[in-house]
Amino acid sequence: MAGFPTRRPRRLRRDGVRDIVRETDVSSDDLVAPLFVDATADEPVEIPSMPDEQRYPLDDAVVRAGELRDLGVGGVMLFGVPEEKDEQGTRAWAEDGIVQRATRRIKNSTDDLVVFTDLCMCEYTEHGHCGVLNDKGHVDNDATLAYLRNIAVSQAEAGADFVAPSGMMDGMVGAIRESLDSHGYSDVGILSYAVKYASAFYGPFRDAADSAPSFGHRRRYQMDPANTRAASVEARLDAQEGADMLMVKPALPYLDIVRQVREEHDLPVVAYNVSGEYAMLKAADEKGWLDAEETAEESLMCIKRAGADLVVTYFAEELARRV
Repeated sequence: MAGFPTRRPRRLRRDGVRDIVRETDVSSDDLVAPLFVDATADEPVEIPSMPDEQRYPLDDAVVRAGELRDLGVGGVMLFGVPEEKDEQGTRAWAEDGIVQRATRRIKNSTDDLVVFTDLCMCEYTEHGHCGVLNDKGHVDNDATLAYLRNIAVSQAEAGADFVAPSGMMDGMVGAIRESLDSHGYSDVGILSYAVKYASAFYGPFRDAADSAPSFGHRRRYQMDPANTRAASVEARLDAQEGADMLMVKPALPYLDIVRQVREEHDLPVVAYNVSGEYAMLKAADEKGWLDAEETAEESLMCIKRAGADLVVTYFAEELARRV
C-alpha cells in the first residue's frame, strides 16, 4: 500500500517478542514487605482495613519473615506495636522492645534477609505524634533528634541492616549517622523517608500500627502534597547528611516525584506503595471491579518505571509468587 509506514511497532508486541524487548521488570528481590510485630498479641490479628494483612506476635513474625525470604522477597521493614506507650515513647529504644527482639530473632534465623527497621516514635507515644512535644503541644524538632539517636543505636545493636527514619524531622539523618558511627555501627545503613507527604492514603496504616495521633495532625512536619520543589530540597539535604537510600512516600499518586528524585540523585531510590493504595485495590477486587493481583503487578511495574529501585509494598508476597 503506497505510503504505508515501513515501521510497524506491533511487530514487537507479539507473544515471545514482547517479553524479550520489555524495558522494565519487577523481580521479587526488588520488593520489601512491611511486617507488623505486635507485643500485645498471642496470635496473628487481622487488620480490617487491609485485607489479608495481619499483625504478628513475635514467634509468628519470625516465621513470616522466613516465608518471605523463601519466596525471594528482598527484605522486610519492621513496625512495632509495643506493650505500653508513654509521652516520650521510651519503648522505641528499649533493649527488649518489640522491634529489637524481632530484629534479633529474624537475623539469627534468616541472616540473608535484609532487615529495615522503621525508626519513628508515633507507634510508641501516647499522643501518636512522631516526636516529643513542647509546651505548646507541637513536636519539638531538635529535642526529638536525641531520641532518634537512641532508637537508631538500639536498632543497630539488635542487628538491623538499615534504620529507616520516617518522622520528617529536620537534621534527622545527620544526627542518626553521627550517633551510629560514634557507637561503632558505621556499617548500618540509613534508608531515609526523605520525601514523605502528609497524605490521606496513610489511613489504613494507622489502624495497623495503632499510630493515629490523638489530637491535631502531622502537617507541621510532613510535606504539602501540592509541592514538588520541596522534594528536591528534602532529598538533597538527606543525601548530604549521609543517607544511603532515599524514599518517596506515597508512591502511585507521586510518580512524578519518584522520577524527579531519580533524576537528581545517584543513590538508590525507594518508593512506598502505601496502605491506602493497597486497600483501594483490595476493596475493588472484593467488589469484582478490578483484579487485585493484575492491577498490583501493573502498579509495581509503573513505580519501577518511574525510577524506583526498591518498592516497599503490602503486595510483596503476591507479587513474589507471580514474577
